[in-house]
Amino acid sequence: METKEQYKSLVEKLPLLKKEIAKVIVGQNEVIEEILIAFLAGGHCLLEGVPGLAKTLMVKTISEALEMEFKRIQFTPDLMPGDIIGTEILEEDHDTGKKFFKFNKGPLFANIVLADEINRTPPKTQAALLEAMQEYKVTYGGVNYDLDKPFLIIATQNPIEQSGTYPLPEAQLDRFLLFIKLYYPSENEELEVLKSTTAERKNKIESVFTGQDIIALQKLTRQVHIDDNLIVEVNNLVRNSRPQNSNSEFVKKWCEWGAGPRAGQALILCAKARAVIKGRFSVIPEDIHTLAFPVLRHRISLNFRAEAEGISTDDVVKNLIKS
Repeated sequence: METKEQYKSLVEKLPLLKKEIAKVIVGQNEVIEEILIAFLAGGHCLLEGVPGLAKTLMVKTISEALEMEFKRIQFTPDLMPGDIIGTEILEEDHDTGKKFFKFNKGPLFANIVLADEINRTPPKTQAALLEAMQEYKVTYGGVNYDLDKPFLIIATQNPIEQSGTYPLPEAQLDRFLLFIKLYYPSENEELEVLKSTTAERKNKIESVFTGQDIIALQKLTRQVHIDDNLIVEVNNLVRNSRPQNSNSEFVKKWCEWGAGPRAGQALILCAKARAVIKGRFSVIPEDIHTLAFPVLRHRISLNFRAEAEGISTDDVVKNLIKS
């Protein structure tokens, strides 16, 4: 049983975690913070960015700083569910000579799993991954196998090239706690990347947290206080994203359908996780307004007219926060 002092010491180490990650990753502070929020909230995230923004390196660096097992799965059109879950292999007992099937665990059995270019693999394999995300276990041959905890899936997708891809259906996108977007670095950050990646030096990442530390922080996250009026605000925000009963003319004009109740749960949990990262034990309005974008952007569907006019789901969220 963790004491208040143990929780406090864990929270005080969070800035050290960011410092270790910054040894390798230049900038992208907001993205790193959102990934850590997903971890503390006990959810998974979808990472979208053009090639060359160090998505894989970022996830690998975070796993090293967290002293956890990291696996990377490169999703391809010929990838089958067994390739990620695992398969049974026939083995022989050398003493008795009897043959038996043994389950050989796949790359999903790790603490942090990078599902690289998830939209390149067929729906059958996507469904196997999404089952693991939701149930924290996999089923093979009628037997359930529990996944390691803590467990975080970070799926990436490339927004540019869409030929030969299988876009995730909206109902499956909802399984991701956060939809995080990576943008190009600033001029100074890009200069720093060029200097640091073309020189001889190689920074060693020191582990800051163990898996048990993260599980303790996940428990702490759920204990963070949130005022009832902020819960009402979250509820109104989510309900107003639905054009059928929204008070926003902007939503009625541009949206096909809005976010479900899971969005409200995600927003409250992520706001609590952000409070922990900031060293607070109470949620403030800034937590909700900041995280409304990664929580809601993949849970709101725009109509054809909005897409033609270049309206994004972020525009909808911005309007909802203002109103």
